[in-house]
Amino acid sequence: MASRGILDRVAIVGMGCTPFGELWDKDASDLIVDASQEALASANMTMGDVDAFWLGTMNSGTSGLTASRPLKIDNKPVTRLENMCATGSEAFRNACYAVASGAYDVAMAVGVEKLKDGGFSGLTGSIPPNDGTFPDISAPALFAALAPAYGNKYGVDDETLKDVFTHIAWKNHRNGVKNPRAQFRKEVAKQTIKDSPLVAGPLGIFDCSGVSDGSAAAIIVRAEDAHRYQAKPLYVKALSFVAGAGTGPMDPDYDYTSFTEVVASCRDAYQQAGITDPREQLAMAEVHDCFTVTEMVLMEDLGFADRGTAWKDVLAGAFDHNGTLPVNPDGGLKSFGHPIGASGLRMLFEIWLQLRGEAGERQISNGKKLGLTHNLGGAPGSAVSFVSIWGSEPSA
Repeated sequence: MASRGILDRVAIVGMGCTPFGELWDKDASDLIVDASQEALASANMTMGDVDAFWLGTMNSGTSGLTASRPLKIDNKPVTRLENMCATGSEAFRNACYAVASGAYDVAMAVGVEKLKDGGFSGLTGSIPPNDGTFPDISAPALFAALAPAYGNKYGVDDETLKDVFTHIAWKNHRNGVKNPRAQFRKEVAKQTIKDSPLVAGPLGIFDCSGVSDGSAAAIIVRAEDAHRYQAKPLYVKALSFVAGAGTGPMDPDYDYTSFTEVVASCRDAYQQAGITDPREQLAMAEVHDCFTVTEMVLMEDLGFADRGTAWKDVLAGAFDHNGTLPVNPDGGLKSFGHPIGASGLRMLFEIWLQLRGEAGERQISNGKKLGLTHNLGGAPGSAVSFVSIWGSEPSA
């Protein structure tokens, strides 16, 4: 895969993020306004300073009018896009490229999803016309297939894998307790997690992320302009987005122990940013923990652990808040829930806070200056993947 990247050509000068949760008193327009206004305030800007807008949402609106109406944007470009659960990240990526190209000086990416109003316990959506081989099963069932495949390939018994999944859920809920914007802010005992009713395969209720409402936004400018707006901007080191061929479920050689799209996108992102040892070089990572088993597999796909060893590192606490590489210190999807269009930008918001030393009692202090986000869409064998790397300083 060839990618030139936009290393240090654009910077983020403002971000906003609403609380995530059951926000019955707000609609999608309210959430867009709240996140955008916070982002503008942190960048010392007004709406009139923004040249172009990218809106990410899956089901909470169609066309650019979804954002232009509540934000009162008058005759400026507003693009609405969707790329499954990576929608928020895709809005951010497009806004960054628009500024890096020179087409605009200031761009905003905003993501939103209002899921609770639908009254549905999982994600809603329709399957496009296909040849009849597309698996029409629930998301928990699709991701649960990773567990026996991983155990069989690497010789890890079911009881041990359950302990690994339990530790991941326990860690992310524990991290979320310290985050005032998280939906679920309660530490959960490991035995409670382990004994929770099963949903699909070995995955119980606490192995699955929740459904929630929320919005997040980012302001992007040219790197050379960053200090006009912000004393502590963050610089985009890498953006990589890939879509796979989607043939995994029909491919007898696909073994359900890896997301090939994640491997490709992180390899590209590391090349762009000059990352050779992610576990050593990164201060932290926000990853797509839609299910606990997903986070375990991602530790290997993102190069944080060798193949077949992530389960050991999880149990050893390597990815805990005080571990060698903290993963999901804001609580992740487990504590925030997953409002599709907002999740990717919510991950970026945690990097924004952590690298600027503004994460409060969950602040990571390992002295490193690079952070990574990973946002996944689709399912094992048929996915899209986004990886971004940010830094608090321009490269030397």
